Order: sequence, then structure tokens, then C-alpha cells
Amino acid sequence: MSDGPLPEVPLGASGAAHVAPQHDRRARLPSAKEIADRAEHALAARGFERAPWLAVALAAGIGAWFLLAGPFQWIAVLCLCTGLALLPRAIAGSGERWPYLRLSVTTAALAIAAGMGTVWLKSALVGTAPVAGPWVGELSGEILERKEQPAEKRVRLTLATRDPDSGRAIRVRLNLPEERDRDKLLRGAQVRLKARLMPPAPPMLPGSYDFARAAWFSGLAATGSVLGEVEVTRAAPPGTGLREVQRQLSEHIRGRLDGSAGTIAAALASGDRGAIAEADEAAMRDAGLAHLLSISGLHVSAVIAAAYVLALKLLGLWPWFALRVRLPIVAAAAGALAGVGYTLLTGAEVPTVRSCIGALLVLLALAIGREPLSLRMLAVGAVLVLLLWPEALAGPSFQMSFAAVLAIVALHGAAPIRAFLAPREEAWWQRAGRRFAMLLLTGVVIELALMPIGLFHFHRAGVYGALANVVAIPLTTFVTMPLIALALLFDTIGAGGPFWWLAGLSLELLIGLAHWVADRPGAVSLLPAMGLAPVLLFVAGGLWLAMWSGRARLWGLAPALAGAAALAMLRPPDVLVSGDGRHVGIVGEAQGELLVLREGRSDFARENLLEAAGMEGTTRPLDDWPGARCNPDFCAVTLRRDGRDWRVLLSRGKDYAPERQLAAACDRADIVIADRWLPRSCQPRWFKADRRFLERSGGLAIDLGAGKVTTVAESQGQHGWWRVPERDPRPRPEVPAKAQ
Repeated sequence: MSDGPLPEVPLGASGAAHVAPQHDRRARLPSAKEIADRAEHALAARGFERAPWLAVALAAGIGAWFLLAGPFQWIAVLCLCTGLALLPRAIAGSGERWPYLRLSVTTAALAIAAGMGTVWLKSALVGTAPVAGPWVGELSGEILERKEQPAEKRVRLTLATRDPDSGRAIRVRLNLPEERDRDKLLRGAQVRLKARLMPPAPPMLPGSYDFARAAWFSGLAATGSVLGEVEVTRAAPPGTGLREVQRQLSEHIRGRLDGSAGTIAAALASGDRGAIAEADEAAMRDAGLAHLLSISGLHVSAVIAAAYVLALKLLGLWPWFALRVRLPIVAAAAGALAGVGYTLLTGAEVPTVRSCIGALLVLLALAIGREPLSLRMLAVGAVLVLLLWPEALAGPSFQMSFAAVLAIVALHGAAPIRAFLAPREEAWWQRAGRRFAMLLLTGVVIELALMPIGLFHFHRAGVYGALANVVAIPLTTFVTMPLIALALLFDTIGAGGPFWWLAGLSLELLIGLAHWVADRPGAVSLLPAMGLAPVLLFVAGGLWLAMWSGRARLWGLAPALAGAAALAMLRPPDVLVSGDGRHVGIVGEAQGELLVLREGRSDFARENLLEAAGMEGTTRPLDDWPGARCNPDFCAVTLRRDGRDWRVLLSRGKDYAPERQLAAACDRADIVIADRWLPRSCQPRWFKADRRFLERSGGLAIDLGAGKVTTVAESQGQHGWWRVPERDPRPRPEVPAKAQ
């Protein structure tokens, strides 16, 4: 018996049964229409989450301007963005299909173009070409800014003067030894002096700090030092400006508090960091507390929050006023005034102004009853900052401040965290425990967000910063800064002594915490200079994790983990060469050993070589290394890498060398490095970097295992702060057969 009716089988014309062919189950690539449909569905489901990505697109346009080489590429990107913006309208037959996708493509393309156009325009308007070269002579000009740096035993003057060669108006920054300082050297004074000028220095090595780029956007054409005494040709007007108030406030605080506590108190109240001892600053940096020394979002937010709460509570005690006026609006106005005043008092540096803008946006949200900390509000703040200071995108201050706030907003907006912090019936100690756990988790997330940025810019990052900040941030925000404010207030009646004593104790505790954390084993993570690829992977993954919700955000783990894997495989270059060829660092076979060709008179070159190699400590002169043979003019070194010997010839003298002997020595070497011009007869087997080459390439990082040479010029392109080389300086050496 049958269990049921048989299925019908279609019959052909001949009456024979035909079996329908099975569908091909092999995977196939989705069509363009299917991809567009899926993207449209995903964008439609995201709602308000789409808008903050416009800030990312604006930043991408600015970043592309820095990364691309010159005007041809910039114009190509602008044309491409214009085409993408017009593409949705040009597609025939699309009608009303894919509205969210079309809108997203158009707005993202326009935002990228706006970012590139903004930074290009800012560079053209404010960029200042450097002086032609080193110069020594007499200058006359007006002091625009005076910055005292007692820790360095000098005063830094910014002078408005004329270019000695072209006669154009320029700004120069000069270091004046402390013993030659005079009371009359104030802002606005006309002076005459002898100075040594240098163009702003480009990166010494690939991955090093680019001071030339920062000077270009800040209008500095040269830096240097004062030689001899300074003659005041016209006295400064009476000091009544905010800079004079800032200087007097800093001196008053340092007079009330001695030692390191006084210098840090002056930094918190007036933004003057010039007196902080180098050891204390290094300890704060290695402990992950360096952000407390610069006036940033934490300090501005603390001042604004204190003014907001005080105004709200005090005005609430006045019933007549509270019943007739919306107190949140008045309190927000009071907080805004306090924040702007504090920003101006501390020097109105660009990072402080950025922080103030963000805090004012939070106040605006509170006043109108909106969510104060949200991705949309953070995006609005980022857009405003990038439109005013697009060059800030390339600096660590902007990156770290917005990364930290983004991490906080994303973490506290996640559904599991909201459920964890939701109000419930529980004992006070359980509520306090949850708050403490949340504070610790927030610190860890912030450290994870900031670590790649710190490693990229500074080649080091504090490992225990999350734990140190759990104590340091509340101590600074709720104890130290209020005590300093009370001490200054009571100083008006001569009764600030007890508050200064308490403020000093809190600052000594902060300094002691920094030194204790920095001295722990493994407190600092060091890495050699990395390329852009790992940090861009981290940024892409972090943005995806933070700015989407639901399971889709987990896709951000893929690029973040890829960036972590790239960092894990990172190794220091074998040879580092400064742009002038005078300083050479060789990574020895012993772990943590850096061999140097010359011991410089200052620590600048040594620190740059150590940072680029991802090391710390002292260096070892090449003369003392058994594997080197040195005379007053040259050093010959044999390096064993990946089972192969590399013979390196290094020049370190200025005396004449017979050409035949030099040519023979070059022929026996694989690599020749010199700070002098070498004759064409000097032909090593693989690579030659003499003064002629280094003037075009800048500093070098040589990886012998990969057979790769990285130059500073590769990251500079045709931007105004870098001299355009005559020809492509990027070497692509290949190891010839006879060198293997």
C-alpha cells in the first residue's frame, strides 16, 4: 500500500516522463543589484547611526591630502569624489530605488572632497615656507610671545622679523639662555640681536616627529638660538593682556608651592609646563598620566562641570528666580563663561580650544534637553574642529582626545553596559562595586584605544595607565584642582596657606604614584617605528566597533586583530641613518643593543635612534664593538642577518681619502653610508647613501632581511614643508647575485 498520493510527473509530447533538473547549488558571486539591495537594507536599518560617519569621511579627505604626494593626486581625488557624488543621479532607470545608498554615496563623496579642499586651502593660506638654509647674523623684530622654561634653563621667544635672504615677513622661534634673560624682554618689545637660524627640522628618521609640518601650519619659518646679549630698542607696552596674567599667575603659584608640586600646580592653573622637571614628566608619560599635565578635555570639563553644578545649586536656593527662569540654561551659560575664561587664561592653545568647543557642545545639549554624550554630538565637535584646524588630524593630540571620548561613548552606549549600570534594588556596597568595576573597565578600554596611537607617534605606551588613571583622575579632578582654586581665592585675603599645603600633598601623591607605576617591571611597551598600515587597520576596526550597534559591529574585530598581528611581527630596522648622515644606529645581535657611529653632544639624536629602534637605555659606541674595525675616517662593520654577512662601510671623518683606496673599499662593501659627497667610482655591491643621496631622501631605515630601504621622503611628497627632490628619491634596491 502506498502511504499517500504520488507526486505528479509532467509528461512530454511523447508521453514519457521528464525529471526536472536540480538547481546548481554551487556558490556564485552576488550581482551588483543584489549588493546594492543588501547595502540599502543595512543602511535603512541603521537610522541615526549613519550621520556620524560623515565626520569620518571628512577626516578621510584630510588624511588623503597628507598621504598623497602632490596636486595631481589631490585633483584626481576631488574629480573622483565629484563623479561619485553625481553618479546616483546619472544612473538611468534607478528612479527612487536605493534612496539611502544614493544619499550615502553622495554625502560621503562630498565630505571627502570637503576635507581635502579644507586642508589644501588652509595650507595655502597659512603655510609659511622655511628659510633657505642655515644663517648667522643680526636680526631686528618684535617679540610676539615669551615662554619661560626653567626646567631647560632657557626662555623661548617668538619673534616677528624679516627673512635675511628675501626680506619677506617671517616668524622665528629662538632659545635664549636663562642667564641672558632680562626684565624688559616682554611681549611687544622691539629688539635687536644676533642669532643662528635653521629651517624647521624634518623627521630625523622614518616615523619620527615631523616638526617641519607643525611649523608650516603654525607660521614658523625658522628656529634657532640667540648669540650674545639682546638689545631692547623699544620697550614693551604695559603688560595687561591675558598672557601677562598667565605669567604672573604661574609665578605666584610656584612661589606658594616649592618643587615639583608647584610646577605641576602652575601647569594645571595656567597651562605653563615649562618648569616641570624632565624626570617627573617622563614618569607621568610612562605611567599613562601625561594627559594630566596638558590642559585638555579633562581639565576644561572639570571647570565647566564645577561652574554648572554650583550655578544650578546656588540659583536653586533662590525660589523667585528658580520659578521664573530655566535654571539649566543659566547654569549652562555660567559653565560656558567659566570654560572660555579658563581656556583663555591657560594660553588658548589649539588642543585646549578643541576641548572647550567639545565641552560647549555638551553644555548646549544639556540646555536644550538632549543627550550630552552621544556619537552625533561627538561627530559635530569633530567636524567643527577639523574645519577650523584640519592639520590637527595628523597630530597625536586630536587623535588621542577624540579616540578616548569615542571609546567612552561607545562603551557606555552598549546594551550590556547599560543593563549592567541600570538602577536596581541593591545594597550601597554592591552599587559602589559596580561603579568601581565600570570605572576600571572604562580605563582599560581607553588604554586599548589609545595604545596604537601612542605606539605610532611615540613608539612607546604605558601598560598600567588604566590602573593609574583610576586613582589619578579622581584625585586631580575632585581634590587637587578644587584645592588650587580655593587657595587662589583665599590668597586674595591672605588666607590661602592651608589650601596650598593640602594641594601640595595631593600633588606629591600624584607624582609619587607616577614614579611608582613607571618603575614597575613591564610598565612601558616599546615598539620600533611602524608604517601606516597597522595603525590604519586599528583605526578602521575601532571606528567600526564604536559607531555601529548590534552584531554588525563585531566585524570591526577583523581589521583590529590584523593590526595587532602586524605589530606582533614588527621588528626593528637593522640600520638607521639620519638625514645628514652624521648619526647612524645599528641594531646589534644582542637584544636591546644599539650601536652608534657618533656620540652626540646632546641627547636628541640618541633618543631618536632609540625610539625608532624601539629600545630604551644607553647606546654603545661602534668603536667598542668587537665586530667593527674603525679608524678616524671610516668604520667597517660586518652584520650577520638571516644567514648572510653584510659588509657596511661608514664614513665619519672629513679628511681627504685617496680615490683608488676608497673605490676599492667600496667595492668590497655591500652598503656605504657617508655624510660627505662620494665619487662615482665608489660603487658598493648593493646600496650607497652619501650626502648627495641623503639630501633628497632624508633619514633612512634599512631592513637587511627584506632588502628594503625606507626613506623620510616617501612620506613627504610635494607638500610645502618639504623640499621637492629633483628626482624620485625612493630607492628600490635589489640584492645582486654577486652580493648573495
